[in-house]
Amino acid sequence: MESKLTAMPGAIAGKLLAAALTALFSAACQEQQEHTAEAIMPEDSVAMMTTYGVNTLVSDSGVIKYRILSERWEVNQALNPSRWIFAKGLLLTQFDEKFHIHSHIQADTAYYYDKLRLWELRGRVGVKTKNGLTFNSEELFWDEMKHELYSNKFSRVVTPERTLQGAYFRSDERMTKYYVSNSKGAFEKSDFGPADEQPAVAGDTAAAQPLREPAAPSRRSAPVVDNKQ
Repeated sequence: MESKLTAMPGAIAGKLLAAALTALFSAACQEQQEHTAEAIMPEDSVAMMTTYGVNTLVSDSGVIKYRILSERWEVNQALNPSRWIFAKGLLLTQFDEKFHIHSHIQADTAYYYDKLRLWELRGRVGVKTKNGLTFNSEELFWDEMKHELYSNKFSRVVTPERTLQGAYFRSDERMTKYYVSNSKGAFEKSDFGPADEQPAVAGDTAAAQPLREPAAPSRRSAPVVDNKQ
């Protein structure tokens, strides 16, 4: 009887040990929890190219279209749509077919959607053409496929003959034919027919803000970019 009582604690210990080993084995066999990183958002993407002190010519089908001057140029193909980013300002010099300067386009910030062939200019946007036309707004889009410019922001157009301003602007890319809606401004009497005896009522005819002089690029020029799609 005494031997049976002495053996019981050992048997209990063995059963407890077996139960503990079984529990550990079962826990090890269970599916482990997966640890995943946060999703990568489009704004987290990194530009494939960043260039400083840019001074380069852009061509289309072998024809020089314009010159780019900018402090910083990023090319990001990971964003949708892919784009060029000019966060430090941009000055575009547009050329005609004979490589003569036709206009200067300047903005605080600019984006070029290369697949859409669309420019988006933001901030203090200014355009000055060789014909003396000056355009100022906070926004300007240039659609190279449709060959037109447009803005949905308040815009101001000044020519040697008249001054116009309005909430919507659309023009051909040479700014020879343009339209301003909800406009007011100053006109010459010759703009009206013979029956219009009274002169036009002038609106705000303050001089347009002049374009800022671009800073000289600090690095060597980049190669010519052919924009042919």
